[in-house]
Amino acid sequence: MKPVYQKYKHHYRDNLNLATPVVISQLGHTLVQTSDTIIVGHFAGTVSLAAVSLANSIFSIMLVIGIGISYGITPLIAQHNGRSNFAECGQLLSNSLFINVITGIILFTFTFFTSLFLLDHLHQTPAVMAQAKTFLILLGLSVIPMLVFNTFKQFAEGLGFTKQAMFISIWGNIFNILLGIVLVRGMFGISPMGVKGVGYSTLTDRCIMAVVMGAYVFRSKNFRGYLKGFVVTNIDRIRCKQILRIGAPVALQYTFEISAFSAAAIIIGTIGYHEQAAHQVAINLASMTYMMASGLSAAAAIKSGNYFGSNEHEKLRHSAISSYHIVLVFMCVTATVFTIFNHLLPWIYTSDVTVISIAAQLLIIAALFQLFDGTQVVGLGILRGMGDVNIPTIITFLAYWVVGLPIGYLLGLQLHFGVKGVWYGLVLGLMVSSILLFFRFQFISKKHRDKTILILAKD
Repeated sequence: MKPVYQKYKHHYRDNLNLATPVVISQLGHTLVQTSDTIIVGHFAGTVSLAAVSLANSIFSIMLVIGIGISYGITPLIAQHNGRSNFAECGQLLSNSLFINVITGIILFTFTFFTSLFLLDHLHQTPAVMAQAKTFLILLGLSVIPMLVFNTFKQFAEGLGFTKQAMFISIWGNIFNILLGIVLVRGMFGISPMGVKGVGYSTLTDRCIMAVVMGAYVFRSKNFRGYLKGFVVTNIDRIRCKQILRIGAPVALQYTFEISAFSAAAIIIGTIGYHEQAAHQVAINLASMTYMMASGLSAAAAIKSGNYFGSNEHEKLRHSAISSYHIVLVFMCVTATVFTIFNHLLPWIYTSDVTVISIAAQLLIIAALFQLFDGTQVVGLGILRGMGDVNIPTIITFLAYWVVGLPIGYLLGLQLHFGVKGVWYGLVLGLMVSSILLFFRFQFISKKHRDKTILILAKD
């Protein structure tokens, strides 16, 4: 082990320094849903908790599409920064802001019409569906300021400035929790709002975070050299295509995975609302570890983008392998926590003993897929930094929609394994994705390394 540590020691330190603030910032997206779930579970009841599960399952698809599109700028910024093309970074920011605002409006429109027309046809418990509608609309509206925040966040992180977004996410989540409790319970003269209360708190929180993150980028001296090319009206087709060429496949990658979990929640909802509420508890805990691993993935994308832009392919491979090592260690720790505390963790969300019992069983399964979940998302990040997004998108589709979800449906409903059967299918999908993405990284990285060596030999 010591020779391995010495070989990758430098990359461990660099990747962790870059990743730690990104992990906390990424965790902020999930902590919004986590705080909403906890507040509703304790102050509004099991039916309201199931409504949050249903709305979040649908909204998660919109959320990850937006996040994926906004990620399109980060590898480009990292690569141009590696080549010292500083003015280009500002021009990319202009186009990214335009794309993300338009994306946010489109996603809100889809969410709005989904709430009005689609929910009635999902065969859910009527009381659950009634509460989910308004909450879903408020979540859909919040995606617009969230994408504005993400625009400036991804720009700053692409340049290696990751701490400010972390601090904004921390304070934003504290504000969201406090406001959510006040609105849900009805305090200081405000009438109890129930599920709608966390919808309003989430919308307000994301608006404030967008304003603060934008102000930081424009006022900080760290970005003055990069913002010379920034003009709001300077929108051009070429740069938009460059951003979307990366962002759209990334959005599809996230969509294929998260939509599979969302479809699983709808399938589980046909079994019963206790199972649906338990799924929400377990998947929310698993989502927190996933988003932390996603932060490691984002850091891996930045580092691989820097090394790819400067043609340092051996360093790219070492940096990537070190990211795999870090995420494996981290996910082993979280898997252990899920296993040891599987009966205690659900109490954070609800006091319903039936929900807690089912969620405890699901957390054991969640412990099984931690390693696969972590390695597959880091693999996606590494390949994204190298500009390889199309084949990984096909891999994610096959893993979740050809393997994971159909097998989960078969085990859960047809073979009567229930909610655990659905989760076993998801585990298999994550495993397939993890293995295929690692093989893809090995192939692409060696291909570029050998090509560079050949060019240097000819020179």
